[in-house]
Amino acid sequence: MRLFGSFASAALLALSVLAIPSASFAGVSIGLSITVAPPVLPVYVQPPLPGPNYIWAPGYWAYGDDDYYWVPGTWVVAPSPGLLWTPGYWGWREGFYVWNAGYWGPHIGYYGGINYGCGYVGVGYAGGYWNHGAFFYNTAVTHVNTTVVTNVYNKTVINNTTVNNVSFNGGNGGIKAQPTAQELAASNEQHVAPTALQTQHEHAASTNRALFASVNHGTPAIAATAKPGVFTGAGVVAPKGLNATNKAALTTGPSGAAKGMNATNKAAPATSSVSPPKLDAAHRTERKTSNAPGNEFAVKSNAGKGPHPGAHGPTVHAVSAHKAPKKSEPPKKG
Repeated sequence: MRLFGSFASAALLALSVLAIPSASFAGVSIGLSITVAPPVLPVYVQPPLPGPNYIWAPGYWAYGDDDYYWVPGTWVVAPSPGLLWTPGYWGWREGFYVWNAGYWGPHIGYYGGINYGCGYVGVGYAGGYWNHGAFFYNTAVTHVNTTVVTNVYNKTVINNTTVNNVSFNGGNGGIKAQPTAQELAASNEQHVAPTALQTQHEHAASTNRALFASVNHGTPAIAATAKPGVFTGAGVVAPKGLNATNKAALTTGPSGAAKGMNATNKAAPATSSVSPPKLDAAHRTERKTSNAPGNEFAVKSNAGKGPHPGAHGPTVHAVSAHKAPKKSEPPKKG
C-alpha cells in the first residue's frame, strides 16, 4: 500500500508492522526492515520519446519476495499538464534501508541526490519543462526524434559531482546529499500518486524473475522500455555490458530473458539496440557521455543546479529483510 506523509522512525515503524503480513505494492514491502543495500543502477541508453507530453520515469530497484528487482525506466503521461515526476529512492535511516515513494507534483522534489540519468542528475530535472500545457524537451539529455516532436531545445547540463551509479542515500557508501531549503519549503505542496500504468508497470516487473537481483546479479536484461509494462520488442533497451546472447532475450519475453542470463553477467561491453538521436543543425552541440544510467545524451551535468527544486519526498516505509548476499537557449517559459 502506498502512503503519503512524513517518516517518524524506521525502528518504530518496523515494530508497528511486525504483525502485518508482508505485502508489496509500488516498490514497498511492509514488514521487517532491510539491512542490505540495493544494487547499483544499470547504465543504459534511454528509449526514444514515443510522443508529445510524455515524462521520463527512471528505472529503480524495488523490493519483493525477499529480493530486490529492477523496474525498468519508461515514458509515462502525467496525470495532468504541469505535473512533474519526482523519483523514489532508497535511504539509510536508523540502521535500515527504507523506500521513499515517488510522486507527481508541480515541482521536482528531493530524491536523495541519486543520479538516475536522463535529466535526473540528483537535484531537480534538466530534461524539460511545461509551457502553456505543452512539454518542451532538452535534447542534450533526452532521446527525442525532432522530426516527430518539435517542442525541443538544447541546453548543456553541468555536473561537478562524481557519478558512481549508487542507488541509495546515506549509510556506508551511499549518496550524502541532503534536501535543499527549496525542497523542504515545497514539502507542503499537493502530491499525486503514481498513475495506474506506473503501478501496472511495476507489478509486471515483479512477476518477471529475470529482473530479480538474485537471478541477474544486478544486471537486468531489460533496463528500460518505451512503454509501461511492455518488456519485449521495439523500444526495449538492454543495459550496457550485456552480451549478444543476453540481448537476444529481449525479443523472447520473460522466460527467454531468464534463459539468456549467464552465471555472472560479466559480459563484454555492448551498445544498446537503440541509436542516439540525430540532431538538426539548430540543435547540434558537442556531446560527452558519462557513466550515469540513461545519461548517454548528457553533455555535462550539475547535480546541484537542476531546475524546479521542489518538495521533499513523501512517505518512507520499512521493508522485509533481505536474505541473500550552450549552444542554443530554451524557449521562454510561460
